[in-house]
Amino acid sequence: MTASRWSLLVVLLVGLDQLTKLFIVNVYALGQQTVLTSWFNIVRVHNTGAAFSFLSDAGGWQRWFFIGLGIAAVGILAVMMIRHAGQTWFALAATLVISGAIGNTIDRLSWGHVIDFIDWHVGGWHWPAFNFADSYITIGAALFVLDELRRVRRG
Repeated sequence: MTASRWSLLVVLLVGLDQLTKLFIVNVYALGQQTVLTSWFNIVRVHNTGAAFSFLSDAGGWQRWFFIGLGIAAVGILAVMMIRHAGQTWFALAATLVISGAIGNTIDRLSWGHVIDFIDWHVGGWHWPAFNFADSYITIGAALFVLDELRRVRRG
């Protein structure tokens, strides 16, 4: 695939992320939830930190730190994605991480926090709420690892 097609996928994924968050903001009050199954809920949560609410109580500076980190990650990964557009796994991984970073950076710029709403739980174990952008970053990171393992095996 070409870099322009990967870029189009970024636009589509960011759009999906932002549409789902806009839906949550317009339909759910903060903390409001809908129980869908015994292991899955939709709940509106605001996260001022990073993954697992890391630094969420840091006093406000973390907003600008994570915005800067998101912008830097997008810039670096965009260059790498363009240079390696023909390497499907690598380019897909970069595309996913770029999409997630843009989605969460938009939230931080617009709201001052990230909108999370996917709530998984099993037994007494509860996963922190997350969103599509977080999922893109997680899947993209896993694909980077798998791509490198494939490259090492071939080399």
